[in-house]
This record gives sequence, structure tokens and C-alpha cells, in this order.
Amino acid sequence: MSTATSTESKELSAVSTESLAALLVAKERPPRPSALSTSLTFGWRAILKIKHVPEQLFDVTAFPIMNLLMFTYLFGGALAGSPGDYIQFVLPGILVMSVVMITMYTGVSVNIDIEKGVFDRFRSLPIWRPSAMVGYLLGDALRYTIASVVMLVVGLLLGYRPDGGFGGVVAGIALLLVFSFAFSWIWTMFGLMLRTEKSVMSVSMMVIFPLTFLSNVFVDPKTMPGWLQAFVNNSPITHLASAVRGLMAGDWPGTEIAWTLGWAGALLLVFGPVTMRLYNRK
Repeated sequence: MSTATSTESKELSAVSTESLAALLVAKERPPRPSALSTSLTFGWRAILKIKHVPEQLFDVTAFPIMNLLMFTYLFGGALAGSPGDYIQFVLPGILVMSVVMITMYTGVSVNIDIEKGVFDRFRSLPIWRPSAMVGYLLGDALRYTIASVVMLVVGLLLGYRPDGGFGGVVAGIALLLVFSFAFSWIWTMFGLMLRTEKSVMSVSMMVIFPLTFLSNVFVDPKTMPGWLQAFVNNSPITHLASAVRGLMAGDWPGTEIAWTLGWAGALLLVFGPVTMRLYNRK
């Protein structure tokens, strides 16, 4: 009885092995997914995270509105004579500041996934290696767009009137998204380097706060001391805020746009390869 059972099991095993081999050989291997398709897939994964955890949208809705109301009504009268006049200057600046500060959550998300072991599975897949990182940034671009729209809607209710019209507003937001995509690579690098998400947050805030506040986001640098003007006038955030402010006002600040795109290209060329080197060695 046992001999017959073992013989049958051996035959079934042989049949199963032969059938599986025939199945694998008979059909062609599916083509390897392209870099674009895998990046879009990971971008969709980032969007689904927002769908399942809608609390992530708090920082792109409540935080920008709070900043706009606070700075407009606390400092508007002192800096520009009235909140209505000040909002014409400060809204594009706060828009830049809010979106740039939101970019640090990219590094936090990367760090969380690393700690959970998700990236170990990604690395084993036959896909373009940078697609996981690019997907994070593409998904975050939706959050940046939501923050921009929320800020503009609230600004219009408060009296902001962009002389550049719809085209100028779209151009300003597009430039902001391009810069934010490049700027986010800094935080992905920190997300790979540092051990905990709290460390990523702490380091990110140490970098972002000086850059955003030491700029022309809130006031004209002409009122600052000479040594501080030298730093502020060459800050990437100053160039970005001036470019977005000019586009929304109906102007074409070519020099500021060129500086902004140059900074974006430099950030991408420097931190993109460093991030991927860390990702491949992690």
C-alpha cells in the first residue's frame, strides 16, 4: 500500500514538474516594463496612499491657509499699509514657501517604507531602479498642485487679483512644480541616509526654515542689511518667489525664470545620482 502511494506521488511530481516546465517554455516571457510605466505605477501607489489616509492632505490645505491668513492680517498693515495691498505681494511668496516646505514629506515617506521593508521587495523586481523614487515625486506633485489651488482660492476670496490671468497663474504653478520636483531629491537622500523619520523631519526643517525665511517671500530684500542681501538675493527660493510673483502679475521675469530652472537642474544633477547611489547600496 505504501509502495503504491509513493509511486503515485513520484509520478504526480514528475508530471507536475514536466507540465510546469512546458508551460514556462511554451510561452514568451512578458516584456520588461518601461521606465515611464513603472514610474507612473509607483506614482499611482503614492496617490492611493492619499486616498486611504486622507489625513495626509492636512498639510496641503490647513497649513497653507493658516500661513496666508496669519501673515496677511498680522503683518499686512505694518508692511504694506493694508492687508489688501500686502496680499498682492505675499500670496505668491507664501505659495512658494508652503509647497517647498511640503516637499520634505517625500523623505519621510521614503524612510517609513524603508523601515517597513517595502523597498527590499522593490529592489527584487525587474524594473528601472529609480522608478520607485520618481514615483514618490510624481505622486507628491499632486499634493503640491492641491496646495497651490487651495492657496489661490483662499487668496481670491481675500482680495488677491493676479494681473497675469489664468495663463500667468498656470505658468507660475508649473514653474513651482518643476522646482519642487528637483528640490524633493534632497529629502529622498535624507530619507535614505537617516535612520528614523523624526531625524528626517528635524534635518529637513533645519534646511528649509533658513531658506524660506531668508528670502523675499515676505519682504523686499532692499530693507535688509547689505551682508544679508547678498545671501537673500542669491537664494534659490528668492529666484523662485520672484519668478512666480512676476508670472502671476502678468510680467515675464526671464532672468528669474532662468535662475530657477538652473537651480532645479543643478539640484537634480547633484542629488539625483547621490540618492540612487544610496538606494543601490542601502
